[in-house]
Amino acid sequence: MAKTEAVEILSIDGLEVRVTHPEKLYFSKETRLTKLDLVHYYLSVAPGALAGIRDRPLVLKRFVNGAEAPAFYQKRAPADHPSWLQTVTLSFPSGRTAEELVVNQAAGLIWVVNLGCIELHPHAIRATDLDHPDELRIDLDPGPGVEWEDVRNVALEVHAFLEELGLRGWPKTSGSRGMHVNVRIEPRWTFEEVRRAALALSREIERRAPSLATSKWWKEERHGVFLDYNQNAKDRTTASAYSVRPLPDARVSMPLSWNEVRECNPADFTVLTVPGLFAARGDAHADMDVHPGSLEKLLEMAARDDAAGLGDAPWPPHFRKTEGEGTRVAPSRAKKPRVKMPLVTVANSPDKDAALAGLDRWKTRHAEAASHLEPDDILVDSMRGRSSTWTRIRVNLRHVPEAMRPVEETPDPDDDPTRKAGRSRRQPAKN
Repeated sequence: MAKTEAVEILSIDGLEVRVTHPEKLYFSKETRLTKLDLVHYYLSVAPGALAGIRDRPLVLKRFVNGAEAPAFYQKRAPADHPSWLQTVTLSFPSGRTAEELVVNQAAGLIWVVNLGCIELHPHAIRATDLDHPDELRIDLDPGPGVEWEDVRNVALEVHAFLEELGLRGWPKTSGSRGMHVNVRIEPRWTFEEVRRAALALSREIERRAPSLATSKWWKEERHGVFLDYNQNAKDRTTASAYSVRPLPDARVSMPLSWNEVRECNPADFTVLTVPGLFAARGDAHADMDVHPGSLEKLLEMAARDDAAGLGDAPWPPHFRKTEGEGTRVAPSRAKKPRVKMPLVTVANSPDKDAALAGLDRWKTRHAEAASHLEPDDILVDSMRGRSSTWTRIRVNLRHVPEAMRPVEETPDPDDDPTRKAGRSRRQPAKN
């Protein structure tokens, strides 16, 4: 006799949603959470979570085997989605198109959670206008060894600058080590213009806080907190408000007021704590839609940067090269770089823990060289394949005396899934 599949059937605002395998563990290391626990979490914060994704095409990042196993990206809406879920057709820089889900109700939110969508990844556009973003996204991404205080200080620098421009920023923890600041804007600029404005902002923050912030795209040139302007390129998505992140403590991307930024600790916001906070204080970003702003001043700054000879900055690899963009080759790979970074690849693996174990073995073999490394000399890249991610670890030997630098070895482990598939193009993926 066939085993009956466990199913929890929920009625949400008159719509029926099936939750399959409700007792399946999605988190088991620090916090034990089942799929049904995640469903209850998202129901408890549904007004806030829906505010971050409503009317927006949604990329499905599916953790079908839980937060501790690899995820895969699914742009296309499942063929068997309920008739009450809206879809919209997007086109991408590659020339491909995809019919993506648009989730506007709590039942739809739980339907995608049942697919394994621990995180929510909306585009910066509304379904009613797919060519003009209504959100400028400022992603503060700290490098290795960067303290949380530095992230907060850069966020406060962003806040002060936005106020000078007459723009209102809405901060939230990323749910990992960084912060996001979203700015609601009038939907009258193209993706290219919004990205250009984001680049101008990133460069200005770097000028104002040069020891803390960087706008440099290549990891080997960065220090401190990277302001990732390319998160505003077409087809890019980031984890939205109240998204659960796949960390052992089940952290949440938590909306904050600016007063809270000065004292906040991202570890305080988890699946276990956020429902109570939401019930007590509501959504800190509830008024975001009533404060749209203009990018004109930022675009004027971008024009001044162009006139000063800065030009465009590198785009992600799969975008067509733009006029005014400099070389799209990492300094360490350039034919005639001004300063060639001495990088060695030490591990490639779909399993991040296995890659980090390979790094530890490399450090043991080359203990003397490893003693000279700074935290940001370890480059841990999340590489995006066609539908999944894998980890590449490189070591920058710039602080190691030349006579002491180990030669490049075969990475350990050396399991690059794109090479197995016969593909050589690799691009870093965002958290």
